[in-house]
Amino acid sequence: MPRKARLTVIDLFAGAGGFTRGFVDEDFHVLAAVENEPGARAAYAANFPKHHLITDDLKKVDFAALAEEVGQPDVVIGSPPCEPYTPANAERRKEPLDRLYKDPAGALTFHFIRAVGELQPKAFVMENVPAIADEPLKQELRALFRKQGFPRVWMQSLRAEEHGTPSRRIRLFASDLKLEPPPEPAQPSVAQVIGPLADLDATFQELPNHLKLTVSRKEGARIAELDEGESLYHWRSAQGRVLGHKTRIRGEELAPTIMGSSRFVHYDQSRFLTVREHARLMGFPDDHVFAGGRGQQYDQVGEAVPPPLARAIAGEVRRLLDAGPSP
Repeated sequence: MPRKARLTVIDLFAGAGGFTRGFVDEDFHVLAAVENEPGARAAYAANFPKHHLITDDLKKVDFAALAEEVGQPDVVIGSPPCEPYTPANAERRKEPLDRLYKDPAGALTFHFIRAVGELQPKAFVMENVPAIADEPLKQELRALFRKQGFPRVWMQSLRAEEHGTPSRRIRLFASDLKLEPPPEPAQPSVAQVIGPLADLDATFQELPNHLKLTVSRKEGARIAELDEGESLYHWRSAQGRVLGHKTRIRGEELAPTIMGSSRFVHYDQSRFLTVREHARLMGFPDDHVFAGGRGQQYDQVGEAVPPPLARAIAGEVRRLLDAGPSP
């Protein structure tokens, strides 16, 4: 029996390539990726040097012309900015529809939908925070996809820790496919994942992005006094919750959500976790590199789709496309 042709994918808002990596691991062929933030696109190019990387502003990309150049993709994936929608953003607009129509970053979601309409793939997967499906946003997004020729859109929230990622993370996936990847066994603790990297002097030369973050003497003294679970600073979210920042992570538990703004203190050392340690807790392999300034590198890790979760999604997309249309 002849081998089936590889399914093809285009990645939008590709970042440093977490979503791409999951699909590559599932043997998808990447036709193109779009990313214009300098640090992120440098990281993507370093990790996937053979991919066709478009560094233009996505709002200006003619996707119909792109399809003529590289071919029509089977799947379009992407992660429009989540800051306009997440409750963690204290400046999030109060009215849900304003997050889509009045926030310039939120409006980038339109351009993902436009790209899907112009490319007309067999399937699309858009990743974001669950709050992007707050009503009436959910029905508005479904209406926008319907206008592009996709009458059925499922919005499934998945826990990354149930799909191979050693940290907690809830993300929503909007798709014309009903994505229900099977859960995986419980993930290892923080100490199990990053414990082997504790000796910075012995490991920083072996691993990319594994440099100690410099702190002031005053902040260093305060860090030394933290117990596990305690934070140096606190702030209030858009929902009024008081959240910790620069928290000493708990070594014997699953890691908390890794965000771009996250800076965790090591569970038994008086230092911040390195970019590489954050990346391990997101499920990135050690040879996946991050580029730009240190802050950009942390952002690239925290804003990514965790590769194990991306792999689970890709496997489910492949299974459903191979099975053919549902009745």
